[in-house]
Amino acid sequence: MKNIFKITLLSSALLALVGCSEDFLEKEPSEFLTQEQVSEAGETNADVLAGTLTGIYSLQFEDGSGGTTNHDDFGQKGYDIFGDMLSGDVALSVSSFGWYRSDITEFQAPLDFTSTRNYMPWRYYYRLVRSANLVIAAVGGNDAVPETDENKYIMGQAKAMRAHSYFYLTQYFQNSYNPSQEILPIYLLPEDENGPKVAASVIYEQMESDLNAAISLLDGFNRSAKNQINKSVAQGILAYVLAAQGDRWQEVKDLTDDIIANSPFTIMTEEEVARADRTDDNVDNPTGGGFNDVNTPGWMWGVDLTTDSGVGLLSWWGQMDYFSYSYAGYGDYKAIDSDLFAQIPDNDVRKNQFLNNPASSNHLQPWGKFYDPARVPRGPSQVITLDLVYMRIAEMYLLNAEAAANLDMDSEARTALAALLDLRLDDTSYLDNLSGQALKDEIYLQTRIELWGEGKSYLAMKRNKATTVRGANHLSFVGEPIPYNDERMTFEIPEEEILYNPAISTQND
Repeated sequence: MKNIFKITLLSSALLALVGCSEDFLEKEPSEFLTQEQVSEAGETNADVLAGTLTGIYSLQFEDGSGGTTNHDDFGQKGYDIFGDMLSGDVALSVSSFGWYRSDITEFQAPLDFTSTRNYMPWRYYYRLVRSANLVIAAVGGNDAVPETDENKYIMGQAKAMRAHSYFYLTQYFQNSYNPSQEILPIYLLPEDENGPKVAASVIYEQMESDLNAAISLLDGFNRSAKNQINKSVAQGILAYVLAAQGDRWQEVKDLTDDIIANSPFTIMTEEEVARADRTDDNVDNPTGGGFNDVNTPGWMWGVDLTTDSGVGLLSWWGQMDYFSYSYAGYGDYKAIDSDLFAQIPDNDVRKNQFLNNPASSNHLQPWGKFYDPARVPRGPSQVITLDLVYMRIAEMYLLNAEAAANLDMDSEARTALAALLDLRLDDTSYLDNLSGQALKDEIYLQTRIELWGEGKSYLAMKRNKATTVRGANHLSFVGEPIPYNDERMTFEIPEEEILYNPAISTQND
């Protein structure tokens, strides 16, 4: 039935789009210089290359970077919301404006290749890939090792960003890891376009190659801001890439061991993860929490948004924070899944990250995790200067525990998990009794709780081959078991790619 539906839609789309130009798909981001301009200027002035790289980082939080005017199109954190909702850990508990409801929470986009929600992540990540290719070519090409440290650091960041983009493409467009399945085109040169799908193994090999090169190139790089990728962040991305394959756990453990031992980041404290008061409906004068400052020692990678960043209501904060004067405050409420919330012990500080007032329509919104520190309900600010987090050191502890458990190193897994939970719970002695699958299940649960709303639940769901069941505060599919590899969990290759790329005519079923 799904294939018949697609054929019918494609036939209709072909008729509707007769006369459309291939220019509909952007081949090269227009706000960047051409390859020739960057290459020529970069030979004498590395600032040109650094400026192009800065433009790439800006795309990560730019609204419309997925090629639409949709109010859920605002870069990396927008797709983090997609993943969190598909995994079920973020519930759309009230829907007044309709964003995310039909396409994401009701799974229409993953079943309909004409939906713009398939086009947005495809276009966004390939846009980053092409931009990274431009920088890599300008610094000498894929096989080059630049002579100057400055160009080494630029090359390392570009290769890491390219790998990061391909990683999310593999996660969102392949149901489950199968190395022999042809899933995506791969582009490594600025002039590459309209390529055929290649096997997942080819893409994963390229990601590993890029990230290993980046780790070497970025050795000694002292970044000027946390939005830049440094060695530890490149190692963290590689840990995710390896973990997604399901049989590279020793390498994941070695990488995360190194990050934990040799990076300056520290696990966020109780005061940093949630507001200190435990009054369910208190709004004023919070202490702690907020997840709004990139300078937090536990943040490995994030962006410091300022008034110059130009971020407003159409943003991650606008969609997630009740206090940021946008959708989350005016009727499109995102809340923690009620069943997941029920699994957080009462003495766990993270319970305080959410409004716990069943009588309120705002019940279980993240009032104590993500918030504008002014905490003005539906606050007046229409310019967002709150920061965005992409990666935390807590993720490395959790991945380390997950890797150890999968290697049957239960004692080491418990130690890594306890390093985090000792800062969240009054008593973690219960971990001593966990081993085998029960320990793996606990690590998965703690990953979902600790990283709620940060875009990592979807990745963990796939790694753990989990079946999700939505709690009662969702608006659809409550109580229905949905396995990780269900077709509703991944996006379709978008209509535009099938129409305009003659090398691709099939989906990844």
